Amino acid sequence: MIHDAEKNDLVDWRRRVPLRHEADVAVIGGGIAGVCAACAAAVEGASVILVERFAVTGGNATVGGVANWSGETAGQGAIFDEIIAMQEEWDSIAPYPGPVDGFANTNRVFDHEILAVILQELLLRHGVQLLLHTKFVDVQCEGGILGPAVVAGASGVEALSAKVFIDASGGGQVARAAGCELLPRGERGPIPPSMMYFVRELDEEVKPQLPPGWFEPVEREADMPMTSTWPAGPRGKALKLKVIGHDSGDTIGMTALEIRARRRMFEVLDFYQRDFRGEDTPRRDHPRNANVTRWQFDHCSPMIGLRETRRIAGDYVLTLEDLRAGREFDDGIARGAFYLDGLTPDDEKRTYMLTKEEQVVPPYQIPFRSLIARDADNLLMAGRCFSADQMALSSARVMTTCAMMGQAAGIAAAWCADRDRGPRDLDATELRRRVEERGANLDV
Repeated sequence: MIHDAEKNDLVDWRRRVPLRHEADVAVIGGGIAGVCAACAAAVEGASVILVERFAVTGGNATVGGVANWSGETAGQGAIFDEIIAMQEEWDSIAPYPGPVDGFANTNRVFDHEILAVILQELLLRHGVQLLLHTKFVDVQCEGGILGPAVVAGASGVEALSAKVFIDASGGGQVARAAGCELLPRGERGPIPPSMMYFVRELDEEVKPQLPPGWFEPVEREADMPMTSTWPAGPRGKALKLKVIGHDSGDTIGMTALEIRARRRMFEVLDFYQRDFRGEDTPRRDHPRNANVTRWQFDHCSPMIGLRETRRIAGDYVLTLEDLRAGREFDDGIARGAFYLDGLTPDDEKRTYMLTKEEQVVPPYQIPFRSLIARDADNLLMAGRCFSADQMALSSARVMTTCAMMGQAAGIAAAWCADRDRGPRDLDATELRRRVEERGANLDV
Protein backbone atom coordinates (compact mmCIF):
# COMPACT_ATOMS: atom_id res chain seq x y z
CA MET A 1 0.00 0.00 0.00
CA ILE A 2 1.41 3.40 -1.02
CA HIS A 3 0.30 6.65 0.62
CA ASP A 4 1.04 9.73 -1.46
CA ALA A 5 0.42 12.81 0.70
CA GLU A 6 1.06 15.11 -2.26
CA LYS A 7 -1.89 13.71 -4.23
CA ASN A 8 -4.81 14.84 -2.07
CA ASP A 9 -4.09 12.13 0.49
CA LEU A 10 -4.89 9.32 -1.91
CA VAL A 11 -3.84 5.77 -1.14
CA ASP A 12 -2.83 3.51 -4.01
CA TRP A 13 -3.50 -0.09 -2.98
CA ARG A 14 -2.73 -3.26 -4.91
CA ARG A 15 -3.15 -6.82 -3.81
CA ARG A 16 -3.35 -10.20 -5.47
CA VAL A 17 -6.42 -12.06 -4.21
CA PRO A 18 -7.73 -15.54 -5.04
CA LEU A 19 -10.49 -15.80 -7.65
CA ARG A 20 -12.64 -18.11 -5.59
CA HIS A 21 -16.16 -17.59 -6.93
CA GLU A 22 -17.52 -17.75 -10.49
CA ALA A 23 -21.07 -17.58 -11.85
CA ASP A 24 -23.12 -16.45 -14.81
CA VAL A 25 -24.82 -13.76 -12.69
CA ALA A 26 -23.61 -12.01 -9.55
CA VAL A 27 -26.18 -10.11 -7.51
CA ILE A 28 -24.72 -7.61 -5.05
CA GLY A 29 -27.19 -6.92 -2.24
CA GLY A 30 -29.73 -9.28 -0.74
CA GLY A 31 -32.72 -7.02 -0.18
CA ILE A 32 -36.05 -7.90 -1.74
CA ALA A 33 -34.90 -6.68 -5.17
CA GLY A 34 -31.72 -8.75 -4.92
CA VAL A 35 -33.51 -11.87 -3.71
CA CYS A 36 -36.03 -11.70 -6.55
CA ALA A 37 -33.28 -10.99 -9.09
CA ALA A 38 -31.18 -13.95 -7.94
CA CYS A 39 -34.10 -16.38 -7.92
CA ALA A 40 -35.42 -15.19 -11.29
CA ALA A 41 -32.00 -15.59 -12.90
CA ALA A 42 -31.72 -19.10 -11.46
CA VAL A 43 -35.17 -20.03 -12.80
CA GLU A 44 -33.91 -19.06 -16.26
CA GLY A 45 -31.05 -21.54 -15.91
CA ALA A 46 -28.20 -19.25 -14.86
CA SER A 47 -25.69 -20.02 -12.15
CA VAL A 48 -26.11 -17.27 -9.56
CA ILE A 49 -24.14 -15.89 -6.61
CA LEU A 50 -25.80 -13.50 -4.14
CA VAL A 51 -23.52 -11.33 -1.98
CA GLU A 52 -25.09 -10.06 1.25
CA ARG A 53 -23.31 -8.10 4.00
CA PHE A 54 -25.61 -9.28 6.81
CA ALA A 55 -26.34 -12.74 8.19
CA VAL A 56 -29.74 -12.83 6.48
CA THR A 57 -31.26 -11.55 3.28
CA GLY A 58 -34.30 -9.27 3.05
CA GLY A 59 -32.72 -5.87 3.63
CA ASN A 60 -35.20 -3.35 5.02
CA ALA A 61 -37.90 -6.02 5.28
CA THR A 62 -35.87 -8.12 7.73
CA VAL A 63 -32.70 -6.45 9.00
CA GLY A 64 -34.37 -3.04 8.82
CA GLY A 65 -37.40 -4.36 10.72
CA VAL A 66 -39.94 -2.78 8.38
CA ALA A 67 -42.16 -5.90 8.59
CA ASN A 68 -44.85 -4.43 6.36
CA TRP A 69 -45.47 -4.73 2.61
CA SER A 70 -46.57 -1.32 1.34
CA GLY A 71 -48.27 -1.19 -2.02
CA GLU A 72 -49.94 -3.91 -4.03
CA THR A 73 -48.86 -7.43 -3.08
CA ALA A 74 -50.69 -9.27 -5.87
CA GLY A 75 -49.31 -9.53 -9.39
CA GLN A 76 -45.76 -8.54 -8.50
CA GLY A 77 -44.23 -11.59 -10.18
CA ALA A 78 -43.81 -15.30 -9.56
CA ILE A 79 -40.89 -14.93 -7.16
CA PHE A 80 -42.75 -12.49 -4.93
CA ASP A 81 -45.79 -14.76 -5.17
CA GLU A 82 -43.63 -17.55 -3.76
CA ILE A 83 -42.59 -15.31 -0.87
CA ILE A 84 -46.19 -14.44 -0.03
CA ALA A 85 -47.27 -18.10 -0.31
CA MET A 86 -44.51 -19.14 2.08
CA GLN A 87 -45.49 -16.41 4.55
CA GLU A 88 -49.09 -17.62 4.41
CA GLU A 89 -47.91 -21.20 4.91
CA TRP A 90 -46.13 -20.05 8.07
CA ASP A 91 -49.21 -17.99 9.07
CA SER A 92 -46.86 -15.03 9.49
CA ILE A 93 -48.55 -12.35 7.36
CA ALA A 94 -51.79 -10.36 7.55
CA PRO A 95 -54.59 -11.27 5.09
CA TYR A 96 -54.67 -9.67 1.65
CA PRO A 97 -56.70 -6.45 2.02
CA GLY A 98 -57.40 -5.69 -1.63
CA PRO A 99 -55.84 -3.72 -4.50
CA VAL A 100 -54.44 -0.21 -4.43
CA ASP A 101 -57.06 2.46 -5.13
CA GLY A 102 -56.07 6.08 -5.62
CA PHE A 103 -54.14 7.52 -2.68
CA ALA A 104 -54.80 4.46 -0.53
CA ASN A 105 -52.29 1.64 -0.37
CA THR A 106 -52.39 -1.89 0.91
CA ASN A 107 -50.39 -2.69 4.01
CA ARG A 108 -49.67 -6.28 4.99
CA VAL A 109 -47.89 -6.62 8.31
CA PHE A 110 -45.70 -9.70 8.68
CA ASP A 111 -43.20 -11.34 11.02
CA HIS A 112 -39.84 -10.14 9.76
CA GLU A 113 -37.81 -12.73 11.68
CA ILE A 114 -39.73 -15.55 10.00
CA LEU A 115 -39.35 -13.84 6.63
CA ALA A 116 -35.56 -14.00 7.05
CA VAL A 117 -35.80 -17.80 7.26
CA ILE A 118 -38.27 -17.97 4.37
CA LEU A 119 -35.99 -15.98 2.06
CA GLN A 120 -33.00 -18.10 2.99
CA GLU A 121 -34.87 -21.28 2.07
CA LEU A 122 -36.33 -19.74 -1.10
CA LEU A 123 -32.86 -18.89 -2.39
CA LEU A 124 -31.50 -22.32 -1.54
CA ARG A 125 -34.44 -24.06 -3.24
CA HIS A 126 -33.65 -22.16 -6.42
CA GLY A 127 -30.00 -23.12 -6.26
CA VAL A 128 -28.57 -19.66 -5.56
CA GLN A 129 -25.10 -19.67 -4.00
CA LEU A 130 -25.20 -17.43 -0.93
CA LEU A 131 -22.26 -15.46 0.37
CA LEU A 132 -23.47 -14.11 3.73
CA HIS A 133 -21.49 -11.86 6.02
CA THR A 134 -19.77 -10.76 2.82
CA LYS A 135 -19.24 -7.16 1.82
CA PHE A 136 -18.72 -5.85 -1.70
CA VAL A 137 -15.42 -3.94 -1.84
CA ASP A 138 -14.54 -3.05 -5.43
CA VAL A 139 -14.85 -4.06 -9.06
CA GLN A 140 -12.67 -3.76 -12.12
CA CYS A 141 -14.17 -2.00 -15.12
CA GLU A 142 -12.47 -1.79 -18.51
CA GLY A 143 -14.22 -0.60 -21.63
CA GLY A 144 -17.61 -0.75 -19.91
CA ILE A 145 -17.17 -4.40 -18.89
CA LEU A 146 -17.28 -5.13 -15.16
CA GLY A 147 -15.37 -7.91 -13.45
CA PRO A 148 -13.94 -9.43 -11.46
CA ALA A 149 -15.34 -7.97 -8.26
CA VAL A 150 -13.60 -7.94 -4.90
CA VAL A 151 -15.56 -9.06 -1.83
CA ALA A 152 -14.59 -9.57 1.79
CA GLY A 153 -16.06 -12.18 4.13
CA ALA A 154 -15.00 -14.61 6.80
CA SER A 155 -12.27 -15.99 4.51
CA GLY A 156 -10.80 -12.54 3.92
CA VAL A 157 -10.57 -10.66 0.64
CA GLU A 158 -11.47 -12.69 -2.46
CA ALA A 159 -12.43 -12.14 -6.09
CA LEU A 160 -15.71 -13.00 -7.78
CA SER A 161 -16.14 -13.40 -11.52
CA ALA A 162 -19.45 -13.15 -13.39
CA LYS A 163 -20.69 -12.50 -16.90
CA VAL A 164 -23.36 -10.07 -15.69
CA PHE A 165 -23.64 -8.06 -12.47
CA ILE A 166 -26.82 -6.78 -10.84
CA ASP A 167 -26.43 -3.86 -8.46
CA ALA A 168 -29.12 -4.38 -5.82
CA SER A 169 -27.06 -2.76 -3.08
CA GLY A 170 -29.50 0.11 -2.54
CA GLY A 171 -26.65 2.58 -2.50
CA GLY A 172 -25.39 1.93 -6.02
CA GLN A 173 -22.12 0.59 -4.63
CA VAL A 174 -21.18 -1.48 -7.67
CA ALA A 175 -21.91 1.32 -10.13
CA ARG A 176 -20.01 3.82 -8.01
CA ALA A 177 -16.95 1.56 -7.79
CA ALA A 178 -17.08 1.01 -11.56
CA GLY A 179 -17.06 4.76 -12.18
CA CYS A 180 -20.60 4.93 -13.53
CA GLU A 181 -22.47 8.22 -13.42
CA LEU A 182 -24.76 8.79 -10.46
CA LEU A 183 -27.83 10.98 -10.72
CA PRO A 184 -27.88 14.31 -8.83
CA ARG A 185 -29.40 14.27 -5.39
CA GLY A 186 -32.47 16.30 -4.44
CA GLU A 187 -31.90 19.97 -3.69
CA ARG A 188 -33.14 19.54 -0.11
CA GLY A 189 -31.28 16.29 0.44
CA PRO A 190 -32.27 12.60 0.26
CA ILE A 191 -35.67 11.35 1.35
CA PRO A 192 -35.09 10.71 5.07
CA PRO A 193 -34.86 7.25 6.64
CA SER A 194 -36.77 5.74 9.55
CA MET A 195 -35.60 3.66 12.48
CA MET A 196 -37.73 0.66 13.42
CA TYR A 197 -37.93 -0.45 17.03
CA PHE A 198 -40.25 -2.67 19.00
CA VAL A 199 -42.03 -2.63 22.37
CA ARG A 200 -44.07 -5.10 24.41
CA GLU A 201 -47.24 -4.11 26.24
CA LEU A 202 -47.16 -5.38 29.83
CA ASP A 203 -50.05 -5.78 32.28
CA GLU A 204 -48.71 -3.11 34.60
CA GLU A 205 -47.33 0.35 33.95
CA VAL A 206 -43.62 0.50 33.15
CA LYS A 207 -41.13 2.76 34.86
CA PRO A 208 -39.31 5.08 32.44
CA GLN A 209 -36.25 3.25 31.10
CA LEU A 210 -34.20 6.31 30.14
CA PRO A 211 -31.94 7.23 33.11
CA PRO A 212 -31.83 10.92 34.11
CA GLY A 213 -29.13 12.86 32.35
CA TRP A 214 -29.08 10.71 29.25
CA PHE A 215 -29.91 12.31 25.89
CA GLU A 216 -32.60 15.00 25.53
CA PRO A 217 -36.05 13.68 26.55
CA VAL A 218 -39.10 15.00 24.70
CA GLU A 219 -41.14 17.20 27.04
CA ARG A 220 -44.12 18.18 24.88
CA GLU A 221 -46.34 16.54 22.27
CA ALA A 222 -45.49 19.42 19.94
CA ASP A 223 -41.81 18.40 20.01
CA MET A 224 -42.46 14.80 19.00
CA PRO A 225 -40.97 13.68 15.67
CA MET A 226 -42.99 11.69 13.14
CA THR A 227 -43.73 8.32 14.72
CA SER A 228 -45.93 5.56 13.31
CA THR A 229 -47.05 2.37 15.03
CA TRP A 230 -48.52 -0.95 13.96
CA PRO A 231 -49.02 -4.43 15.45
CA ALA A 232 -46.00 -6.71 15.87
CA GLY A 233 -47.26 -9.98 17.30
CA PRO A 234 -49.02 -10.67 20.62
CA ARG A 235 -48.82 -7.58 22.84
CA GLY A 236 -46.21 -6.18 20.49
CA LYS A 237 -45.94 -2.86 18.69
CA ALA A 238 -43.59 -1.72 15.96
CA LEU A 239 -42.62 1.95 16.03
CA LYS A 240 -41.21 3.79 13.03
CA LEU A 241 -39.30 6.98 13.77
CA LYS A 242 -38.32 9.59 11.17
CA VAL A 243 -34.66 10.65 11.48
CA ILE A 244 -33.02 13.54 9.64
CA GLY A 245 -29.80 15.48 9.47
CA HIS A 246 -27.09 13.15 8.15
CA ASP A 247 -25.89 11.94 4.76
CA SER A 248 -26.55 8.21 4.39
CA GLY A 249 -24.24 8.10 1.36
CA ASP A 250 -21.21 9.04 3.45
CA THR A 251 -19.42 6.77 5.92
CA ILE A 252 -19.18 9.36 8.68
CA GLY A 253 -22.72 10.59 7.97
CA MET A 254 -24.15 7.08 8.07
CA THR A 255 -22.42 6.43 11.38
CA ALA A 256 -23.84 9.64 12.84
CA LEU A 257 -27.29 8.76 11.49
CA GLU A 258 -27.37 5.40 13.29
CA ILE A 259 -26.16 7.00 16.54
CA ARG A 260 -28.76 9.77 16.30
CA ALA A 261 -31.55 7.27 15.57
CA ARG A 262 -30.90 5.15 18.67
CA ARG A 263 -30.71 8.19 20.90
CA ARG A 264 -33.91 9.59 19.44
CA MET A 265 -35.60 6.21 19.85
CA PHE A 266 -35.21 6.32 23.64
CA GLU A 267 -36.08 10.01 23.86
CA VAL A 268 -39.42 9.25 22.17
CA LEU A 269 -40.06 6.06 24.13
CA ASP A 270 -39.37 7.94 27.36
CA PHE A 271 -42.09 10.43 26.40
CA TYR A 272 -44.61 7.59 26.02
CA GLN A 273 -43.57 5.84 29.20
CA ARG A 274 -43.92 9.02 31.27
CA ASP A 275 -47.31 9.73 29.63
CA PHE A 276 -46.76 13.46 29.20
CA ARG A 277 -49.90 15.27 28.05
CA GLY A 278 -48.74 18.84 27.47
CA GLU A 279 -51.29 21.15 25.93
CA ASP A 280 -52.63 18.57 23.47
CA THR A 281 -55.26 15.85 23.66
CA PRO A 282 -54.05 13.10 26.02
CA ARG A 283 -52.52 10.31 24.01
CA ARG A 284 -54.29 7.75 26.18
CA ASP A 285 -57.49 8.77 24.34
CA HIS A 286 -55.86 7.94 20.99
CA PRO A 287 -56.67 4.31 20.13
CA ARG A 288 -53.37 3.78 18.34
CA ASN A 289 -51.43 4.80 21.42
CA ALA A 290 -53.55 3.09 24.07
CA ASN A 291 -51.71 1.87 27.17
CA VAL A 292 -48.50 3.66 26.19
CA THR A 293 -47.33 3.71 29.80
CA ARG A 294 -47.21 -0.10 29.63
CA TRP A 295 -44.79 -0.14 26.69
CA GLN A 296 -41.47 -1.73 27.53
CA PHE A 297 -38.56 -1.59 25.09
CA ASP A 298 -37.95 -4.95 23.42
CA HIS A 299 -35.41 -4.46 20.63
CA CYS A 300 -34.29 -2.20 17.80
CA SER A 301 -33.56 -3.20 14.21
CA PRO A 302 -29.79 -3.54 13.55
CA MET A 303 -30.02 -1.18 10.55
CA ILE A 304 -31.87 2.07 9.95
CA GLY A 305 -34.37 1.87 7.08
CA LEU A 306 -33.03 3.93 4.20
CA ARG A 307 -35.40 5.30 1.58
CA GLU A 308 -32.84 6.95 -0.68
CA THR A 309 -29.07 6.81 -1.02
CA ARG A 310 -27.68 6.93 -4.57
CA ARG A 311 -29.45 6.53 -7.90
CA ILE A 312 -27.56 5.23 -10.93
CA ALA A 313 -27.82 6.97 -14.31
CA GLY A 314 -29.46 4.49 -16.68
CA ASP A 315 -30.35 4.50 -20.35
CA TYR A 316 -33.63 6.11 -19.26
CA VAL A 317 -34.36 8.19 -16.19
CA LEU A 318 -37.90 7.60 -14.91
CA THR A 319 -39.44 10.96 -14.04
CA LEU A 320 -42.22 12.42 -11.95
CA GLU A 321 -43.94 13.38 -15.21
CA ASP A 322 -43.93 9.73 -16.28
CA LEU A 323 -45.70 8.77 -13.07
CA ARG A 324 -48.28 11.54 -13.24
CA ALA A 325 -49.11 10.52 -16.83
CA GLY A 326 -49.45 6.84 -15.88
CA ARG A 327 -46.99 6.18 -18.68
CA GLU A 328 -46.70 2.84 -20.44
CA PHE A 329 -43.45 1.83 -22.16
CA ASP A 330 -42.70 -0.62 -24.96
CA ASP A 331 -40.06 -2.12 -22.66
CA GLY A 332 -42.14 -1.83 -19.47
CA ILE A 333 -41.11 -4.58 -17.06
CA ALA A 334 -42.56 -3.42 -13.73
CA ARG A 335 -45.61 -1.55 -12.50
CA GLY A 336 -45.84 1.02 -9.74
CA ALA A 337 -48.96 2.24 -7.97
CA PHE A 338 -47.75 3.62 -4.63
CA TYR A 339 -48.22 7.29 -3.85
CA LEU A 340 -45.38 9.85 -3.98
CA ASP A 341 -43.94 9.28 -0.51
CA GLY A 342 -41.51 12.21 -0.51
CA LEU A 343 -41.02 13.07 3.15
CA THR A 344 -39.31 16.39 3.76
CA PRO A 345 -35.58 15.92 4.44
CA ASP A 346 -35.17 18.95 6.71
CA ASP A 347 -37.73 18.53 9.51
CA GLU A 348 -38.76 15.67 11.79
CA LYS A 349 -42.51 16.11 11.38
CA ARG A 350 -44.96 14.19 9.18
CA THR A 351 -44.51 16.66 6.36
CA TYR A 352 -44.06 16.04 2.66
CA MET A 353 -42.52 17.86 -0.26
CA LEU A 354 -45.89 17.63 -2.04
CA THR A 355 -49.46 18.20 -0.89
CA LYS A 356 -51.64 15.16 -0.27
CA GLU A 357 -53.48 15.77 -3.53
CA GLU A 358 -50.19 16.05 -5.44
CA GLN A 359 -48.96 12.74 -4.06
CA VAL A 360 -51.59 10.69 -5.89
CA VAL A 361 -50.43 8.99 -9.09
CA PRO A 362 -52.13 6.47 -11.38
CA PRO A 363 -50.51 3.08 -12.04
CA TYR A 364 -47.41 3.48 -14.22
CA GLN A 365 -44.72 1.31 -15.79
CA ILE A 366 -40.96 1.19 -15.24
CA PRO A 367 -39.00 0.61 -18.47
CA PHE A 368 -36.20 -1.93 -18.76
CA ARG A 369 -33.94 0.92 -19.90
CA SER A 370 -34.10 2.31 -16.35
CA LEU A 371 -32.42 -0.90 -15.13
CA ILE A 372 -29.45 -0.65 -17.55
CA ALA A 373 -26.44 1.31 -16.30
CA ARG A 374 -25.67 3.97 -18.88
CA ASP A 375 -21.90 3.63 -18.57
CA ALA A 376 -21.56 -0.16 -18.55
CA ASP A 377 -22.31 -3.09 -20.83
CA ASN A 378 -22.89 -5.85 -18.28
CA LEU A 379 -24.38 -4.03 -15.28
CA LEU A 380 -28.07 -3.98 -14.40
CA MET A 381 -29.65 -2.46 -11.30
CA ALA A 382 -32.77 -3.18 -9.31
CA GLY A 383 -34.29 -1.58 -6.24
CA ARG A 384 -33.92 1.92 -4.94
CA CYS A 385 -30.64 2.59 -6.82
CA PHE A 386 -32.33 2.29 -10.25
CA SER A 387 -32.46 5.18 -12.71
CA ALA A 388 -35.16 7.60 -11.57
CA ASP A 389 -35.51 11.15 -10.34
CA GLN A 390 -36.07 11.66 -6.64
CA MET A 391 -39.83 12.01 -6.69
CA ALA A 392 -40.33 9.03 -9.01
CA LEU A 393 -38.14 7.04 -6.63
CA SER A 394 -40.36 8.04 -3.70
CA SER A 395 -43.10 5.85 -5.18
CA ALA A 396 -41.13 3.12 -6.96
CA ARG A 397 -38.80 2.41 -4.00
CA VAL A 398 -41.39 0.34 -2.07
CA MET A 399 -40.36 -3.29 -1.70
CA THR A 400 -43.26 -4.71 -3.71
CA THR A 401 -42.27 -2.69 -6.78
CA CYS A 402 -38.59 -3.44 -6.16
CA ALA A 403 -39.49 -7.14 -6.31
CA MET A 404 -40.82 -6.66 -9.85
CA MET A 405 -37.69 -4.81 -10.90
CA GLY A 406 -35.55 -7.55 -9.39
CA GLN A 407 -37.37 -10.32 -11.24
CA ALA A 408 -37.01 -8.50 -14.57
CA ALA A 409 -33.31 -7.77 -13.99
CA GLY A 410 -32.70 -11.40 -13.08
CA ILE A 411 -34.40 -12.73 -16.21
CA ALA A 412 -32.50 -10.28 -18.41
CA ALA A 413 -29.15 -11.06 -16.75
CA ALA A 414 -29.64 -14.79 -17.27
CA TRP A 415 -30.48 -14.25 -20.93
CA CYS A 416 -27.43 -12.04 -21.41
CA ALA A 417 -25.16 -14.64 -19.86
CA ASP A 418 -26.66 -17.49 -21.89
CA ARG A 419 -26.70 -15.66 -25.23
CA ASP A 420 -23.42 -13.81 -24.73
CA ARG A 421 -25.15 -10.48 -25.30
CA GLY A 422 -25.43 -7.18 -23.53
CA PRO A 423 -28.76 -6.02 -22.08
CA ARG A 424 -29.21 -3.50 -24.90
CA ASP A 425 -29.13 -6.36 -27.41
CA LEU A 426 -32.09 -8.17 -25.87
CA ASP A 427 -35.51 -8.05 -27.49
CA ALA A 428 -37.50 -5.81 -25.13
CA THR A 429 -40.79 -7.25 -26.40
CA GLU A 430 -39.63 -10.78 -25.62
CA LEU A 431 -38.44 -9.70 -22.17
CA ARG A 432 -41.72 -7.98 -21.39
CA ARG A 433 -43.64 -11.06 -22.48
CA ARG A 434 -41.50 -13.28 -20.25
CA VAL A 435 -41.98 -10.96 -17.27
CA GLU A 436 -45.75 -11.16 -17.74
CA GLU A 437 -45.56 -14.94 -18.12
CA ARG A 438 -43.78 -14.94 -14.76
CA GLY A 439 -46.77 -13.35 -13.05
CA ALA A 440 -46.12 -9.62 -13.31
CA ASN A 441 -49.23 -7.46 -13.80
CA LEU A 442 -48.15 -4.54 -16.00
CA ASP A 443 -51.63 -3.10 -16.63
CA VAL A 444 -51.88 0.68 -16.35
